Amino acid sequence: STSCRKGLLDCCARCLVGAPVASLVATGLCFLGVALFCGCGHEALTGTEHLIETYFSKNYQDYEYLVDIIHDFQYAIYGVAGFFFLFGALLLAEGFYTTGAVRQIFGDYKTTICGKGLSATFVGITYALAVLWLLVLSCSAVPVYIYFNTWTTCNSIANPSKTAAGIGNLCTDARMYGVLPWNASPGRVCGQSLLSVCKTSEFQMTFHLFIAAFVGAAITLVALLPEPPDQRLRRWHQGNNI
Repeated sequence: STSCRKGLLDCCARCLVGAPVASLVATGLCFLGVALFCGCGHEALTGTEHLIETYFSKNYQDYEYLVDIIHDFQYAIYGVAGFFFLFGALLLAEGFYTTGAVRQIFGDYKTTICGKGLSATFVGITYALAVLWLLVLSCSAVPVYIYFNTWTTCNSIANPSKTAAGIGNLCTDARMYGVLPWNASPGRVCGQSLLSVCKTSEFQMTFHLFIAAFVGAAITLVALLPEPPDQRLRRWHQGNNI
């Protein structure tokens, strides 16, 4: 029984030493980033819809198209979360099966052509996802930019001595950003009314949720950055005994 325990401990030690630390870290970052992006993004879109219908337009026809887009994005978020959970688990499994510890356990086991092709496929998918997610990161920066401009305008209203413009001329126009059509009424909020909007907990929460969603998208992009080709090839040679 002592020899069995030693053999089990040696096997566990080899697995721990040969564990794909990079894959574990990347998977953890991917799950964290996607959770932030999807969870915070979903709630931020809901908050934006409520802010628009409460302060920027009283006519539902003006923001009906915007509501449809927000709902479509929210449904897409569910799909993104499910896809990345599955893809992250598959990548983690692929990382474990291409380590030196697995090669030691299976001895002279050699990878089949199918296995090599599967690993290459994962590499290609990861590259493609990184490029697509760069676009998602860019898009997630847009609402942060809009809310930051609004927040900056509110600071100018709260400190009129720091701006040469009259308080009544300081406005946030949702039509200027394409959020509402140009015939929407009123479409913009100015002066003290805008400052009151910025002081609401809903505006503050939505602004910070969009920032968190942007940070989550950035974390996910970092997790998707593929290994340099020379390092991955070296890992294939070591782990798959090519």
